[in-house]
Amino acid sequence: MLDRRGFLAALGASALAAAAGGCAAVPAVPRLRIMVPNPPGGGFDITARTVSATLKETRLAPDVEVFNLSGGAGAAGLARLLYEEGNGALLMQMGLGVVATTHIADGVAPVTRATPLARLLEEPIVVLVVPDSPYRSFGELLAAWRDPRTRLRMGGGSAAGGPDHLALMLIAEELGIDLGAADYVWHDGGGETLAALLSHSVDVGAAGVGEYRHAIAAGELRPLAVTGPQRIAGVDAPTLREIGIDVDFVNWRGLLAPPEISADARDSLVTVLGELRATPQWQDALRENHWTDAFLTGSDFGDFLSAENRRVSSLVDRLAPPES
Repeated sequence: MLDRRGFLAALGASALAAAAGGCAAVPAVPRLRIMVPNPPGGGFDITARTVSATLKETRLAPDVEVFNLSGGAGAAGLARLLYEEGNGALLMQMGLGVVATTHIADGVAPVTRATPLARLLEEPIVVLVVPDSPYRSFGELLAAWRDPRTRLRMGGGSAAGGPDHLALMLIAEELGIDLGAADYVWHDGGGETLAALLSHSVDVGAAGVGEYRHAIAAGELRPLAVTGPQRIAGVDAPTLREIGIDVDFVNWRGLLAPPEISADARDSLVTVLGELRATPQWQDALRENHWTDAFLTGSDFGDFLSAENRRVSSLVDRLAPPES
C-alpha cells in the first residue's frame, strides 16, 4: 500500500521516465486499488472493473486491482475509505446508493468527508420480471400493485433508500399507491437480485439497466419499463412517461479517494480519469452498458455530492424513514 510519500515518489519516477523516453506512453499514476463496497456482479462492480480494464488497456494506469469489501449496503467500504486518510492509491467505486446508506444506517459518516474525484456516468433503472411472470406489461404489474389482495415481492440491489428502492417508491408515490403495498427485499448487489428473480424468490426486480443487459438480451429477463427520460436502445420497454407516469429517475456512479490526500495526488487522479473518459474504449463501454456520460470532477463533483446528500436525505425521510 502506498502512502503519500510513496505515491509522490512513484509519480516523480513516472515523470523522469517520460523525460528519458521521449514520446513513450508512461502512466501518470502508480499502482491503484479500486474498492467495490458490495459483492461481485452489481453495478458498482461492473463499473469498477470496466474502469480498471480500460485504464490497463490504454496504459493510463497499467497496474490496477479491483477488490470487493461488502457490508452494510456500502457502509463498510465507506468506513474503510475514510480510515485510509492520506492514501492516494486507494479509490472507492460509489454512487447514489452509498449516499443513501449514510442516511439509513446509524453512525455512518457522510460521503462528503471523502475526496471527490469524478462522477462518471448515469443510468436509468429498469423494472424486470422473468419470462414466465404473469405480468406481461407494466400496466398489468400496476394493477396487481394496486390490488389489496396481491402482495408483491419486489427485489433490488440497494438497501431501502438506495436507487432501486427509491425508483419503485417514487412510482408508487406518483400513483397514490400505499408505500407499504409491496414487500421490498434488499439484496446486497445486483448479483443477488438476479438470483432472486431467477429462483422466483421475488416477483419483480429493479436494477440499473447495464447490470442485466446480457440477461435481457438472452431472454432470461423481461423488461417492463425504464425510469429514464428516453428509451434505451436494445431494451424493449417504454419509459414511465410513455405510459402516463410523471417520473424520471436516474442513478449515477463515481469515484472517491480517502480524505487528506495530497493536492498532487488528487490532481493526478482527476487528470487520469479525464483522459480515461476521452478514450474510444471508455466511450464504447458507455454505449455497451447503456450508460450516459455524466463526467464531473474535483470541486464541481464535490458540490454535486453536497447537493445530492441533501436531496437524498429529503427522499429518504419521505419514502424510507430510517429505522429507530
